[in-house]
Amino acid sequence: MLDPKTSISAVSGSADGAAYVLMPDGTTKRRPVYGKSEEIVRGKLTELQANSDQGIPADATGWTVERYLTAWLAQTVKPNRQPNTYVTYEKAVRIYLVPGLGKKRLNRLTGADVRQFIRRTESTCRCCARGVDKARPEGERRCCDRLPSKRQVQVVHAVLRNALQAAVREELIRRNVAKLVQVSTPRYGVDRGLTVEQAHQLLDAAAGGRLYALLVLALFLGMRRGELLGLQWSDIDSERETLTVRHTLLRVGGELRLCPPKTEDSERTLPLLGLVADALAEHRKLQDAERDAAGDAWVQTGHVFTTKIGTPIEPDNLRRFWMPLRRAVGLDGVVFHGLRHTCVTLLLDLGVPPHIVRDIAGHSAIEVTMTIYAHASMGEKRRALGKLDGHLTEPRP
Repeated sequence: MLDPKTSISAVSGSADGAAYVLMPDGTTKRRPVYGKSEEIVRGKLTELQANSDQGIPADATGWTVERYLTAWLAQTVKPNRQPNTYVTYEKAVRIYLVPGLGKKRLNRLTGADVRQFIRRTESTCRCCARGVDKARPEGERRCCDRLPSKRQVQVVHAVLRNALQAAVREELIRRNVAKLVQVSTPRYGVDRGLTVEQAHQLLDAAAGGRLYALLVLALFLGMRRGELLGLQWSDIDSERETLTVRHTLLRVGGELRLCPPKTEDSERTLPLLGLVADALAEHRKLQDAERDAAGDAWVQTGHVFTTKIGTPIEPDNLRRFWMPLRRAVGLDGVVFHGLRHTCVTLLLDLGVPPHIVRDIAGHSAIEVTMTIYAHASMGEKRRALGKLDGHLTEPRP
């Protein structure tokens, strides 16, 4: 039954009505409704009032998924998330979500809509998903025929799920229908990193190189690539013998930017001792020599690891240092991030308490340390089963 504050009138084959409904700012306003008949108008008014009773503002009932996602990216994601996170979300929205679901009404989106969208995404290449070939003459249309990976599909679903959850918190929709849909989870191999012997070989091969200290910090402190390249000399306290991770160097929107670390726990202070301290001291001398050699061409950026003229190192260009080095040691297939895995794994193998390993690596939670890295080596398994074998086979008294 309609609220007494509603009104309906019919004139020559059309009808209109109005009702006082909830607005996004918490107030109530009179909203007009139009239709071809009183029955249609009555249904629209009933839906408006039902939404208001559920706490859903009237403006949200007319929003498309595209309109909402655009506003969500600009007002929620961009000011509150890391720049590279925004770039990832924006690509997922632009390439997949808007072409696939953009015209749907936000408040009428169903689990079936999302499920069908995910299935289409899994079986449609990126250029077809965006419809880029439709603008070309039929004889010139081409398809890249490259399907998105399971990881890409997982990211697209996660972006939609996060966006709809924000809409639920804002009371724009009643429930998050993306949570009703499951996507296949890609399997990742556990990279335990290098053995102690391989680490020794790598250090020996890199000794004397201009980025030797970078390798030492990655291997001994478990620093991420962006953290290493974003490290500033001001982050190193020689008196206290400490190093503080405050930045990560990322390419965002076509430019290199110093951004906050990956998580709050990623900002951490670590002691400098042994080979790490020695390598940094030698690296400072090397950089001073390069500054003198560059003369007026030197660009003062304050970065610890730079090009030969002082500018920051492009993260992707680190491969030019890493690929020949790993090849020389016979470690083809080992990625640079494997040095971080090596640090964490070796610390755990040495019996260092997990909470200390977590703080050194800058993990967001101890579960990350234990779930991803705490996998027993074959030697540990052999020793453990050897103990059990001895315990069960020794003569009984």
